[in-house]
Amino acid sequence: MNSKKAKKKNHVSFRMNMLFFVVFLLFSLLILRLGVIQIVYGEDAKREIERTEDVTVSTSVPRGKIYDRNYNLVVDNEPRRAITYMIPNKFDQKETLKVAERLAQLIDKDTEKITERDKVDFWIMKNPKEALARVTKEEQEKLKGKDDELYKLQRERVTEQDLASLTADDLEVLAIYRELTSGYAMTQQMIKNEDVSLEEFARVSENLPMLPGIDTTTDWERKYAYDETLRSILGGVTDGLPLEKLDYYMSRGYSRNDRVGKSYIELQYEDVLRGQKEKVKNVTRQGKVLETKVLSEGERGKDLILTLNMDLQKEVDKILEEEIRKTKARGGTGLLDRAFVVLMDPRTGEILTMSGKQYAYDEEEKRYKFVDFAAGNFNTSYVVGSSVKGATILTGYMTGVNHPGKTMVDEPLHIKGTPTKSSHFNRSGYVSINDYMALVRSSNVYMYKTAIAIGEGQYRRGQSLAINKEKAFRVMREHFSQFGLGIRTGIDLPGEQIGFRGDIEQANAGNVLDFAIGQYDSYTPLQMAQYVSTIANGGYRVQPHVVKEIRDPADGKEPVGPVAKEVEPKVLNRVNASEEWVKRVQRGFRGVFTEPRGTGRSFAGEPYSPAGKTGTAETVDRGRKVWNLSLVAYAPYENPEIAMAVVVPSAYYVGSTPNNVNMDIGKRVLRAYFDLKSGNKEEE
Repeated sequence: MNSKKAKKKNHVSFRMNMLFFVVFLLFSLLILRLGVIQIVYGEDAKREIERTEDVTVSTSVPRGKIYDRNYNLVVDNEPRRAITYMIPNKFDQKETLKVAERLAQLIDKDTEKITERDKVDFWIMKNPKEALARVTKEEQEKLKGKDDELYKLQRERVTEQDLASLTADDLEVLAIYRELTSGYAMTQQMIKNEDVSLEEFARVSENLPMLPGIDTTTDWERKYAYDETLRSILGGVTDGLPLEKLDYYMSRGYSRNDRVGKSYIELQYEDVLRGQKEKVKNVTRQGKVLETKVLSEGERGKDLILTLNMDLQKEVDKILEEEIRKTKARGGTGLLDRAFVVLMDPRTGEILTMSGKQYAYDEEEKRYKFVDFAAGNFNTSYVVGSSVKGATILTGYMTGVNHPGKTMVDEPLHIKGTPTKSSHFNRSGYVSINDYMALVRSSNVYMYKTAIAIGEGQYRRGQSLAINKEKAFRVMREHFSQFGLGIRTGIDLPGEQIGFRGDIEQANAGNVLDFAIGQYDSYTPLQMAQYVSTIANGGYRVQPHVVKEIRDPADGKEPVGPVAKEVEPKVLNRVNASEEWVKRVQRGFRGVFTEPRGTGRSFAGEPYSPAGKTGTAETVDRGRKVWNLSLVAYAPYENPEIAMAVVVPSAYYVGSTPNNVNMDIGKRVLRAYFDLKSGNKEEE
């Protein structure tokens, strides 16, 4: 009995010893493992916890300024207070929400951009347990591992009543939270840069330690010294990179929040105006910014000196508005709603004025008013009529179908299947006329017969016109293009149109004749200015441009900085005409304004010695037959320094009393130019 007890006791002791041994062994292994971690990997773990990262980012600088040719400031940068957020590498929803809640107590934030989806997501974030309770246990089990589908189901079960429970304070927090989460890691996100009060700016500045990532800084807004004058040409800037060009700009070092030029001058000269960004190194630890160091100072963009004279521009704008009102009041068409003027130096291509005014209905103000439509000078086109006859005469010379001094009979042309075609001054008779008087009196028939000869045709009264219309169109268009008609002028602005080219296949023989007097193809006012400049300067087609110089930013001692680049005149081509031929057309243009029977004889008494050509084109506008009026001119005749194109679409109805609004505008504009030049402009 005792022997059995002893054996049992020994057996229990053995098992206890084995248990203690196993426990000891496990503890030993645990201690060994802890030692290895502490001794071998401890320093690495510590370094990982304390590891910082250097992230270099670029911050925007003000855009370059824009001046007119007399160094009057046209577009400036107006500083404005701004609140920004540097988005961390690692997104933490709770921390971000805390920042939004703290910031909402310090600033007022507009909530207009909040969407219905934003509200739903925000309600779920604020009420996670209740949102999850809307999904049954069975549905949760079924969607296990499918978080996106589960969240979608939660969204669907958020009610209008739930959203209505969001207070005004909640929505303000949401508006801020929306901005905090809409950018990309380590980019600066604009939280508020409009109407930031001094009090808001101060409150946020004082509480920056409690607002990780938030900073107070200065943003810039474009300021236009001349209000709406030339706004359609100056262009505008975006509030961030446009989505359709996102990859393009990102590949060139832009940030998503950068402003870029979105139209015209701002767009065309984006590379010049954008400036050199300031490079900043952010020292981060575990996604949080610890320190910021400036690596290189930024420099605002270079400045543009325009060829435009803003004083003259304002005066021409005023003239257009007054003449449009006057013409409408004395019987102009109800369709007359715009007019254009381009003033260009025919020697250099510098645009001194590009004026366009449109009388349009303003939906906000519920009234008609004049708006800037300067861009219409190169992105809209019109049939212009007889003002292109200088190109027709020179085309006749260049193709050999006529020559200086050649006479033709001006007579009504009776072509089978086509209405009678005649000149305005001769509806029924027979008048012998040469090329000079054809320009002076604006003979349509002289131009018709020139076009017939170019198309190897022959006119026989009452019969169909036998003509090679394809050749006539091709040859005349090729020669017109030498003057800039029907092709791009090359102006340094985006969006230039070439005008409308009538379909040759659909054209009849009569349309060939219409082309010769400017009543088939359409041209832009800028093309007309380049055309008359080419005649004025002796046959050289000069590229028009609106930027005269590019200058480095001023150092504060001078109003403008040193010249970085000067835009030199560029001759695109010379017309294939002799000097004698060009001078012959110049004399014809002078006769238009000085001869007793000249169509522009009202210019005869002007002291600046002008030359030019008038134009009247019958066309259709919104179902009504109307006359477009045009005028091209240059002055002084002996040594041209200014060339002008005037276009007034739908000036009066066919059959109504004609008006001379094109010449009224032209005379006032040229007087304004020479008065400003000599300083004789009367005080208003």
